[in-house]
Amino acid sequence: MALLIRGGRIVTATDDHRGDIYCADETITRIDAHIDPRALPPGVEIIEAKGKYVLPGCIDPHVHIYLPFMGTYAADDYASASKAALAGGTTTLIEMICPGPGDEPLAAFELWHSKAEKLAAVDYTFHMSVVRFEEQIRGQFRDIVRAGVASFKVFLAYKGALNLSDEHLFEAMTFAKQEGVIVTAHCENADAIDVLQRRLLAIGKTGPEWHGPSRPPVIEASGVHHLCSFAELLGTHVYIVHTSCDVAVTEALAANARGVNVWIESVIPHFVLDETYAQRPAFEGAKYVMSPPLRAKSNQSVLWDGVASRAISTIATDHAPFRFAGQKDMGRDAFTRIPNGIPSIQERVDLVHTYGVAEGRLALQTMVDACSTQAARLFGLYPRKGTIAVGSDADLVVYDPAYRGTFSKAASYSQVDYNAYEGWKRIGRPAVVTVRGAVQIRDGEFVGTIGRGRFLRREPTHF
Repeated sequence: MALLIRGGRIVTATDDHRGDIYCADETITRIDAHIDPRALPPGVEIIEAKGKYVLPGCIDPHVHIYLPFMGTYAADDYASASKAALAGGTTTLIEMICPGPGDEPLAAFELWHSKAEKLAAVDYTFHMSVVRFEEQIRGQFRDIVRAGVASFKVFLAYKGALNLSDEHLFEAMTFAKQEGVIVTAHCENADAIDVLQRRLLAIGKTGPEWHGPSRPPVIEASGVHHLCSFAELLGTHVYIVHTSCDVAVTEALAANARGVNVWIESVIPHFVLDETYAQRPAFEGAKYVMSPPLRAKSNQSVLWDGVASRAISTIATDHAPFRFAGQKDMGRDAFTRIPNGIPSIQERVDLVHTYGVAEGRLALQTMVDACSTQAARLFGLYPRKGTIAVGSDADLVVYDPAYRGTFSKAASYSQVDYNAYEGWKRIGRPAVVTVRGAVQIRDGEFVGTIGRGRFLRREPTHF
């Protein structure tokens, strides 16, 4: 069905103006100050956007939906995660494929893809994790790139499970450079964390409040330095995921100043939550265990300022949905067994608007850049995604800045049994969300079609 959105304030990463947008055949076909609906074909759906923003559909470049982790599985599937993402204004997801150390890469790609293709109500693509890089599986990674996955993920954490040895890291990054693939990286130090965790547990420090001390900021910063040293040597383009603290940001910016092709992602929990949440008594802190951990509050201004200056490229979520009952509480006797993650796929954009834009920390255009445009540019989706332009996909968010409410589990589509932001103020929300011209959300309610989402093939561009 053709669609006309009229009278809204159209905001992209670079533009801000009022106008009308006409969409047909899943794309934006016309943008004008005024489009007369009488001159359009019959049956056009009209959405009045006066007093509202019209934003490009947001992109979350770091999510986990199907995720085997610490002896359990993430609580969401693509149906619930899609609805949650859409209710929060996100129309495209980039999911991390995280195979085990003995799994075949191509089989893992096919498994993760099968979990999405029938249930996704958003468009989606993947980062392919590299947990080993031996000569005999090199061809599988080449096949995955040819299938349209133009980004890898490496872990310098989770010893014995996901962490990549330096030998394999070197070979994977060499291969990525040759193939034009950007390498996204979880930067810590698996060996150092393993030693610290064993020492803490040995002296009875077992609660969730000790998760943070087992992975201090200096370890994250050292991981950033290590990865960027390899990138400097090999010329590989790298993207540091969930950068959480001042010293890690400083390391990445120093590398960038030396000419390293490095970009920085931060995730919304680190902007608004601090280490005191993980220190809550009676095991409540387990709800706030993620890696890298929540940090001292002083780091939050570094992240907001980094996005405002566009030194930090993206705000993602690292959505990893584990229930408190039956999953997080697996770690009651040892914080090392608490599944990591603070679910935020639905709350991200509204948190950025509420605590960034509405409080004067970010310009609206900067929010669009960090929540949509930069991810599209970095990961081979622009200008199909990430902007409002003739020829772009009709992924649009009619955003109501006048809305006032609170965040709550009751309003969430995620299948997790808590909301990390329960009762917090909420300023603004998506009133209408479209995916390729089809309305999927109205006033917070999913009204769309499960399975409408498409896999987005991407070409390598990071040579």
